[in-house]
Amino acid sequence: MASVQLIADSGATSCEWCLINQESTTFFRTTGISPYFLDVSGIVTQLQQELIPQLPSISIDELHFYGTGLATKANKQTMQSALEALFPASILHIETDLLAAARALCGHEKGIACILGTGINACVYDGKEIIKNSPGLGYVLGDEGSGAYLGKKVIQHYIYQIFDNELRLRFEQQFKQSKEQILHAVYKAPFANRYLAGYALFISENRGHYMIENLLEDGLNDFFSIHLQSFSERFHYPIHFTGSISHGFKDILASLCDNYSLQLGTVCKSPIEGLVTFHTDNL
Repeated sequence: MASVQLIADSGATSCEWCLINQESTTFFRTTGISPYFLDVSGIVTQLQQELIPQLPSISIDELHFYGTGLATKANKQTMQSALEALFPASILHIETDLLAAARALCGHEKGIACILGTGINACVYDGKEIIKNSPGLGYVLGDEGSGAYLGKKVIQHYIYQIFDNELRLRFEQQFKQSKEQILHAVYKAPFANRYLAGYALFISENRGHYMIENLLEDGLNDFFSIHLQSFSERFHYPIHFTGSISHGFKDILASLCDNYSLQLGTVCKSPIEGLVTFHTDNL
C-alpha cells in the first residue's frame, strides 16, 4: 500500500488533484494541461507555479495522472517526462481522461462513459478496460456537444445575425467584443478551444429562450447521433456523463436519452471523487 497518493484528472480548461495520505484527503485545482498545447518545459513551469505551492512538503509515493490528449504515444511521453522532472521518486501511472471517466463513473461495472466538457470523448467500458472509443477529433474537426462546439454555435448565431434583437443585445452587453476581436481570438490567439468554450456560458444564462433551447438541443443531439449511435452496446448499458457541459445541461441529456430509448446513468461535473473511490477501494 502506497502511503501517499496523488491523483489528477485534467481536461483542457482545468485540472483537479487529490492528495491522499493516512491522515487526510485534500483537493486542489490548477489550470488544465494538454500536451497538444504545452511541451515538457511548459507543463513543468505551469505545475511549479500552480500545483507545487499547494502541496505539503511530503514525498509522493504514487501519482495517477489522467489527462486529455494522452491517447498518443508522443503526448504520453511528454507528460511522463514533465512529471518525472517534478516527482522523480514517485511511481507514475499516466492514463487518458477517458479511462478516468470510465473508472469514476462505472467502477467495475459495464457501461458507456462520456465526457462533455471543453472537448468530448466517449467509450464502452467492460468493467476493466475501454473496449470501444468514439473520440471527439478536437474543436476544429469535431467535438460535437462540447463547450467549444456550443460556444462556436453561439458565435455563429451572433455574427450571422441569426439571434433576434433581444439575444444580440444580451450578447453584446456580456462580451463586448467585435467580430474582428472574436476572429483574432479564434484564429490567432492560443487556446482557442478554451476561448470558444467560454461562450457556452451565454447558453446557461439564457435558458428558456427558444433560440437558445434549439441551439442547445441541436448541439447535444449531434453528440448522440454521431458518437453514441456508433455503439451497439448503447441499448444494453447505462450511459454515464461527466464534465461541465454534462452537469450544466443534464436535463437535455435526460430528454435525449428518452428520445433515443437509452438508459441514463450517473451525471456528474467531475470524475475526481469517483477516482478517489476507485483507487482507495483497490488498495
